[in-house]
Amino acid sequence: MDFPDSIKQQTCMDCLSGQSLGFEIRMAFQPIVDMKKQKIVAYEALVRGPEGQGAGWVFERVNEDNRYYFDQACRVKAIETAARLGCDTFLNINFLPNAVYSPETCIKATIEAADLYGFDLTKLVFEVTESEQIIDKSHLQNIFSSYSKRGFKTAIDDYGSGFARIDWLIDLRPDILKLDMALIRDIDVHPEKQTVVVDAFKQCQLQGTQLLAEGIETKEELDCLRDIGIHLFQGYYFAKPELEALAQVDSIELKESLI
Repeated sequence: MDFPDSIKQQTCMDCLSGQSLGFEIRMAFQPIVDMKKQKIVAYEALVRGPEGQGAGWVFERVNEDNRYYFDQACRVKAIETAARLGCDTFLNINFLPNAVYSPETCIKATIEAADLYGFDLTKLVFEVTESEQIIDKSHLQNIFSSYSKRGFKTAIDDYGSGFARIDWLIDLRPDILKLDMALIRDIDVHPEKQTVVVDAFKQCQLQGTQLLAEGIETKEELDCLRDIGIHLFQGYYFAKPELEALAQVDSIELKESLI
């Protein structure tokens, strides 16, 4: 994606200056569990409104004028809150690829925030969010490449529901691929969904990408996915997101195995 240099410079300077969004954001955290290791290995930071309003309320207030500041503010708020809560796992942060002009420049505030709040940069995972249409795959490849060189992990979110297809998986080669919850729902009784997941799992194995299933709500879904070979999970079956708190695992199965 080719942006004029003047726009790049002004926007990135504004991002680093901490320009006001016009509304407050807070963060909720949902755990990601590794059933093989039997522990929480990461938390995803999910944006919320000032009184805990959902992401929908927040994104209704994001527009062309504040999109770039919003993306930057979310990164900084996620790092600041996670550090304050004592998060020592990986931290998954959603980002808007169309809000990133120059990856190397736009990542500066993220690095500064991690340094300021004492959060380990090597534990940051950047997820491509599906809240906006991806219009330039080469631009996203450039972002992923830049982040990887910095030591950050990258993830494609909501695989199976939006822009992401098998060719995107092959070309982008993320560290993590997150299966969309619509694909996961009742997968234990839908062989066609199982076929899609098996194909994704095989490709991920070939290229060294970890496969994560999000939106797990039942033991039947969990068991089906574990039979396929998946061991990274996220969803209400384990824990709901908690506002400004590191949600703990609710699953009896995982709790018993952690004792």
